[in-house]
Amino acid sequence: MRWPWRRRELPPVPSVTEVVERRWMLPRTLIILLSIIGTIGVLILLSQVATFVAPIFLGVNLVIAVMPLQQWLLRLGAPKIVAALAALLTVYVFLAALFWSIYWSVQSLVQELPGYGPEFNALYRNVMAWLEGFGISQDEALHQLQSAFSPSAIASGLTSVLSNAGTVLAFLATLTVVVFFLAWDSMHLPERVERIALTHPGIVRGVDRFAAGVQRYWVVTTLFGLIVSALDLVALTALGVPLALVWAVFAFVTNYIPNVGFVVGVIPPTLMALLANGPINALLTAILFSVINFVMQSLVQPKVAGDAVGVTPATSFLSLLVWAFALGPVGALLALPATLAVKTLIVDPDPRLAWASALMSNKLEPPRHGRLGRAVSPGVHGTSGVQGAT
Repeated sequence: MRWPWRRRELPPVPSVTEVVERRWMLPRTLIILLSIIGTIGVLILLSQVATFVAPIFLGVNLVIAVMPLQQWLLRLGAPKIVAALAALLTVYVFLAALFWSIYWSVQSLVQELPGYGPEFNALYRNVMAWLEGFGISQDEALHQLQSAFSPSAIASGLTSVLSNAGTVLAFLATLTVVVFFLAWDSMHLPERVERIALTHPGIVRGVDRFAAGVQRYWVVTTLFGLIVSALDLVALTALGVPLALVWAVFAFVTNYIPNVGFVVGVIPPTLMALLANGPINALLTAILFSVINFVMQSLVQPKVAGDAVGVTPATSFLSLLVWAFALGPVGALLALPATLAVKTLIVDPDPRLAWASALMSNKLEPPRHGRLGRAVSPGVHGTSGVQGAT
């Protein structure tokens, strides 16, 4: 006699692939730690090869920025080589104008300073008297100046300047060659993109988003530089600061250094205002110049540039710190394009990194399950999929 029993449903037998995946699955904490260590390692590696990577990436940015001009000439029927040469000359003219502006500003300051010899001597006497009020005698101050400007200190400073000059020249030479070859290869870029799109359309879409973001970034940065330069020119002229046009052009150049460029640009006009018009005028110059440039460069421009590129203002600021560490001073200039490259080419194509894309993006779709995340957005209501499952 057979006794009846309740038939139990056995779980499905896992496949070989599932068994292997479970065997090699690492704990989530370990995956996060390894990811952080890997990211830091990549940044350190980039900092070691920054002199090689920075000019290449800057060249890529500049060629992409002038590509609309090249495409416009092609639509007008111009030969490919003519359109490529026009784009190449545009980049070279931009770089030449940029570095000539820096040279012109420094040269103008050097030529103007000797005319303020009496004012400089009076300023020196006032500083000495002010130091004596704190118990620092003139002999002690001169001793400190002599130690700071001793032959060994000057030799060390000149060696550092020459070393930096050699680095700058090597950077410019590499950038010039990179831009030339990239512009030359751009003649056949459409055919290559079409061929890649046949087998890897996702890569083409990512590169296209990156190129569009880079073009918007450079346009926004240049426009804000012109606005800041015009406002500085009006302010410095109203305060009677000598060489107001020179310092306005210098402010336009330093505007390409996000968030902190105005710190470099405020020094020359403040010094000229101090020598020409006295400490009160210099203080007003520093305050007005800093307010204009800080508000525009550090508050408004990162928001607008972040919207143009597609990242949040916090991501824009953090990218400045990260890429300045990885690529040096040029990394500060290329912070947003570099972050955009990582986002569009690495983060966005991977569905597993959708959470990182959501944190970086400034435009989000409404969530499907409102209760998820009520700790950070209590105004959102709805029912979550997890709760419904229970």
